[in-house]
Amino acid sequence: MATNNILIVDDELEIREALEIYLKSDNIEVFKASNGLEALEILEKETIHLIIMDIMMPQLDGIKTTFKIRESKNIPIIMLSAKSEASDKIVGLNVGADDYITKPFNPLELVARVRSQLRRFTSLGAFQTTNDEIIQVGGLVLNKSSKTVEVDGEDVRMTSKEYKILELLMVNKGWVFSIEQIFERVWNEPILSSENTVAVHIRNIREKIEINPKDPKYLKVVWGIGYKIEKK
Repeated sequence: MATNNILIVDDELEIREALEIYLKSDNIEVFKASNGLEALEILEKETIHLIIMDIMMPQLDGIKTTFKIRESKNIPIIMLSAKSEASDKIVGLNVGADDYITKPFNPLELVARVRSQLRRFTSLGAFQTTNDEIIQVGGLVLNKSSKTVEVDGEDVRMTSKEYKILELLMVNKGWVFSIEQIFERVWNEPILSSENTVAVHIRNIREKIEINPKDPKYLKVVWGIGYKIEKK
């Protein structure tokens, strides 16, 4: 079984060491950094498959570090924060985090989320309905093999969750998916109180693929029902 490399980024030594104990297994290798600058250095040298990122850190905080990582990588990022305000969660999702957990947390819950993210990231698309590797709608092109997206020949960087949402909609062109369906298929869990999470990701996708996000060409809303990618 292939080894998954996980990077823990937190300025609290106790948290780094505790998470390492819980995560360490036959197929997980743990790397640790005490701030964002150290994390970026590790990412330049090592192949990392998932990052656990604290928000409040010295030198370079988790938000700025995540923003920097998203310039070139779409690996899953789970954010940690001592705050529980919804604004912190939305900021984290806006800069590209895939999941969010508030301190103090149950280490076993975090481990479960880590394994879930790794599973979905490495086996995208249990819900896919076609084996075609290239899906195209006008100038929007999604490559399922390389997990890349282009618009009019230009590469578009996506977070793993943004990519999965777009892939779900493009594989099923013309089908309307409700917020609940999108969340449950992409996050693989009941939506509960996370309705705004999907809306944030949809907005981010539109900002990246649409010339005018307020008058979208590709990702359409069907009012009162959900979202779809137009057949073209």
